[in-house]
Amino acid sequence: MLKFLSLIQKNLVWAIPTSMIVGLIYGYLFNATPLKQFIIPVTFIMVYPMMVTLNVKTIFKGHDFKLQLVTQIINFIFVPLLVFFIGKIFLSGEAPKFALWAVGLFLIGVLPTSGMTISWTGFAKGNKEAAIKMVVFGLVIGSLAAPIFTKVFMGATIEVNMLHMFKQIAIFVFFPLFVGLLTQAVGMKKYGKKLWNEKIKPKFPPFSALGVVLIAFLAMSLKAKHIIANPGDIIIILIPLTVFYLISYILLTIVGRFFFSREDAVAMVFGVVMRDLSIALAIAMTAFGKQGMTIALLIALAYIIQIQSAAWYVKFVNYMFGAPRAKEKKTAEFRIDEKIKNPEFEKNVSMTIDIKKILFATDLSETARHAVKYACSIGNKYNAQVHVIHVVPDVLDEYSSGTGINGMNLTGKILTLQRKLSRKE
Repeated sequence: MLKFLSLIQKNLVWAIPTSMIVGLIYGYLFNATPLKQFIIPVTFIMVYPMMVTLNVKTIFKGHDFKLQLVTQIINFIFVPLLVFFIGKIFLSGEAPKFALWAVGLFLIGVLPTSGMTISWTGFAKGNKEAAIKMVVFGLVIGSLAAPIFTKVFMGATIEVNMLHMFKQIAIFVFFPLFVGLLTQAVGMKKYGKKLWNEKIKPKFPPFSALGVVLIAFLAMSLKAKHIIANPGDIIIILIPLTVFYLISYILLTIVGRFFFSREDAVAMVFGVVMRDLSIALAIAMTAFGKQGMTIALLIALAYIIQIQSAAWYVKFVNYMFGAPRAKEKKTAEFRIDEKIKNPEFEKNVSMTIDIKKILFATDLSETARHAVKYACSIGNKYNAQVHVIHVVPDVLDEYSSGTGINGMNLTGKILTLQRKLSRKE
């Protein structure tokens, strides 16, 4: 099961479009209305695993204030204005559905960066610690600001019940966040930090990927008949989405090249472009009544462009910001004495070797207690394993030597006699 989910997670580029096509077929052939009852549980499956892996403590680490400030200014000032005006330009038709699609586009703009930000930043070898901070800040600020922004910008387009929207955000964001952090605390206490981080925590993200695929299936199933009856709507929706993502990539690439290092620039790009479509889709389908299905259609289609564009951007990221810096190897350096070095070596040349394991032999004396600190220090410096060995003397030999008797020789003769007796029996 977990292998299958991991396969989905690694192939979301194809899994999401496939699920949407299957949903379209299912919704056209069958009555998809009963599927509405699965929206909330599927959304929880999608959001909760992301919260379990969220490291909130990272917001207090590092010295990247400038990077975080610029990212959140773009997220909460530039992007909402951008999607608002793109909606005005491309979705200004007289039909009610145009206004609802504009609301969907705006929801994408006010609910920033999802957990996928961390994954794509890692794929592009960017600053993952900075990306985690962006997710935490964006999640909290965006969840609180979304109802207010939507009311201010889109209140004339659609009735926005801010209290109801806050309740939906509490259900789909803050409740999974609380349960996720509680799961982390209990898991670390029960299994230990190392086992939790290395073995247990990596099992959660694939379930989030499953939730994304299922929610895309639900969104398309519930609007299948309308989409098939009006295929031109897909083109109308994809145009403003393409414009939004294209402008975002161009702007962020320029800002990243001029103001930040390669790693920070990569984190900023994905910290803005990877919008939290999961939460936006959940709110659209639950906070706006019957109109929510029309709003959700645009958000569901945004998955295709967002993931496909991210995959292509990773392929060309080295052309944008250069190749990642090579990590310096942690090695121990040993100088070769000029008198014994080979002739082909130049003067003062140095050899380097990788230290993987350190064996520390101790007799448990006071001197050895001081020496172990150096062994551990070297192991920590070179990320090597430190093995401690202490030899315990044979008790029989220790006592017999004081009496002038060779206890080990005597023991050998006794064992030989026992073997002879056992054969005769």
